[in-house]
Amino acid sequence: MTAASAPATSTAEAGGRVLDHPARDEIRIEGVLHALSDPMRLRIVRELAAADAELTCSCFELPVSKSTSTHHFRVLRESGIVRQIYRGTAKMNGLRRDDLDALFPGLLDSVLDAANRQLRRVGEDR
Repeated sequence: MTAASAPATSTAEAGGRVLDHPARDEIRIEGVLHALSDPMRLRIVRELAAADAELTCSCFELPVSKSTSTHHFRVLRESGIVRQIYRGTAKMNGLRRDDLDALFPGLLDSVLDAANRQLRRVGEDR
């Protein structure tokens, strides 16, 4: 079975914590676009893309409650945009850029470019 045809994956790390992620072939454009349509989730994706590295959830200064932040990360993970794994007690987040670029060539770069242009045009996130 190839990575593209593998079933949904679960990542078990420290403490036996398991996070479900869709396999590449399970990622749907509707789910990706829905996830990216929220300003907070788009902000998370922009920050991950700019960092070009995995970041902990606590690295993001979002103007929402912790439970709402957790919800946003879950939507991003379940849509296939980010991969979350535990390293010790930290939950690390990384963009699934390879998967997204293989499925939807240019989509992520176009969305990020548009979001950055909008940010320059209208100012900081509201």
